[in-house]
Amino acid sequence: MAGILDGKAALVTGGGSGIGRATAIAMAREGARVAVSDLSKDGIEETVALVNAAGGQSIAIQGDVTDEAAVANMVARTVSAFGRIDCAFNNAGVAGRSVGPPGQRIHELTQPTVAKMFSVNLMGVFLCLKYEIAQMLKQGGGGAIVNTASIAGLIGLATSAHYVATKHGVVGLTKSAAVEYAQDGIRVNCVNPGYIKTPMTKETMDERYDEIMAKVPVRRLGVPEEIAEAVVWMCSDKASFMTGASHVVDGGYTAA
Repeated sequence: MAGILDGKAALVTGGGSGIGRATAIAMAREGARVAVSDLSKDGIEETVALVNAAGGQSIAIQGDVTDEAAVANMVARTVSAFGRIDCAFNNAGVAGRSVGPPGQRIHELTQPTVAKMFSVNLMGVFLCLKYEIAQMLKQGGGGAIVNTASIAGLIGLATSAHYVATKHGVVGLTKSAAVEYAQDGIRVNCVNPGYIKTPMTKETMDERYDEIMAKVPVRRLGVPEEIAEAVVWMCSDKASFMTGASHVVDGGYTAA
């Protein structure tokens, strides 16, 4: 039986670990050929090895989503390998403690810290959209793109203002792109994960697990594969009437 992405070519950023890796593997399982990009050369090579060992077809493209030339290269190399791009998952991002000291309120944040956060989480998504959409239009239109936002794109979180701002930005960028390219058959949605068990959240979970779990109705962390399943579905033709949406996968956090 054919998978729901059978015959499609996909690009995944932030694919060296966590949600990106799980999604690349899930896309390949559903029949897509997958280009995997990340800053981590070792990470993407491991992801590609996992995909190929399972019978999929994948290539590794090391690159930085904050570098426009690098993003253009990601898209060009994907097209060179697979002939086109049918779906993309713009997942590369950073958490607060990745760009500066954790737990800072707005008056304590420095401009370089905020600029780095915006560069990766928002400008990176913009650049990926720009080049992916241009390629989809060049192909004659049609395609599906999913951006990684967060529950932080829908609510406020204390001591995370710069992260929250970028994720609200991703939601807004997603909606605008969806409206602009609907007539071209290009669907653009975002996934809004809650607290997921990934390398990015490990330190936070080590420090605040009980506090955070008390706010999650299902009382557990999500796993990357649960986000991957949502992304794969949004990239498939089964989600053909879905565009401009924020798809929340958070164990009930934002409902509580």
